[in-house]
Amino acid sequence: MSRPAPTDVKRVASIGAGPIGAGWTAHFLAQGYDVAAYLHDPDEERAFRQIVDTAWISLTSLGLVPGASLDRLTITSDLQEAVGDAGFVQESAPEILAVKQALYERLGDLVPDDVVISSSTSGLTMTDIQARCASPERTVVGHPFNPPYLLPLVEIVGGDGTDPATVEWAHDFYKAAGKAPLVMKKEIPGFIATRLQEALWREALHMVANGEATPQDIDTALINGPGPRMAMMGQCMAFHVACGAGGMATNLDQFGPALLLPWSRLEAPPLTQELRDRMVDGCNEMAGERRFEEMAAARDRAIVGILKAIRESDTGF
Repeated sequence: MSRPAPTDVKRVASIGAGPIGAGWTAHFLAQGYDVAAYLHDPDEERAFRQIVDTAWISLTSLGLVPGASLDRLTITSDLQEAVGDAGFVQESAPEILAVKQALYERLGDLVPDDVVISSSTSGLTMTDIQARCASPERTVVGHPFNPPYLLPLVEIVGGDGTDPATVEWAHDFYKAAGKAPLVMKKEIPGFIATRLQEALWREALHMVANGEATPQDIDTALINGPGPRMAMMGQCMAFHVACGAGGMATNLDQFGPALLLPWSRLEAPPLTQELRDRMVDGCNEMAGERRFEEMAAARDRAIVGILKAIRESDTGF
C-alpha cells in the first residue's frame, strides 16, 4: 500500500500516559509535530502534563525546531479522536500482551489504512502483538530508550506479518523526526540495547549478592570508567581504539584467552529477599532525601550536557 512520505507527516498520535508515552509526546512536540495524546483515564492528565513540562526544559536547552510548541498538544480519552487524523501512531500502552493485542485489534479498525502503527514495547514481540490486528502489515516495533525525549536511539523491527516496506518507512520517519533509528536484523527478545544493558545489570546483581560491591560502588565504577567513553564511541570501537594501530585484531589476539576467565556471569542470580533489600537500601542511600522529580531533572541536565558534548566533538563514531 502506498503511504505519504515520512517527511510529509504533520500530526502524530501518542498512546499512553506513562513516562514513555509522555516522553514520546514531548519529543514529537519538540520536533514541530502536532500531537494528539490518548490517555485511557482522564485522571492521568495532571501527571502526564508534569512529565511533558519537565521534558520541555531539557528539550528547550537542546534546541527546538522552528514552530515547536506545547500549544500543539491535544489530550483526549477518545481513541478514535486521537488516531483519526494521525500520520503516524506511537503506542506506549502497558506491557501486558492481552492489553496490547486488544488495543491493536481496535487500532486496525480505527487508524487510517495508510498509517504506520509503532509500539514502544521493551519486552514483547510484534509477532505476538499484531496477532489480532486486521492489518498487521503496517505494524512495527519502535523501541525507544528512556527518556525517549532525550536519548536518540529507537530500535525498529517488524513481526511475522509486517511488510518490510513498513520497517523501511518507519526508519525514514524516525530519522526525519530527530531520532537515531536502528533496524534490527531479526526479532529477538529485548532487542539490542536492552540485552546489552541486561547483561551489565545481571553482573551488577551478582556482585551485590556475593558481597563484592555495593550499588554505589557499581555506579561509581561506571560513571568514572566506561560510561563517558561509551557515550562517545560504544563498546566495540572503544576496544578497537584501545589497542593502538592493530585495532580489534590486536585486542582479540592479545586478550582473547581472557574470555575464558571468570570475569562475568551471564545467568541472573536468584532474586532473594536479601538481594532485593540490598539493592533497594543501597539505591535509597544514594538518593538520600532527593525526590524523584529532582533526580530526574538532574539526570536530564546531565544527558543534555553529554549530548551537546557529543555534537560539538564531531567524532564520527
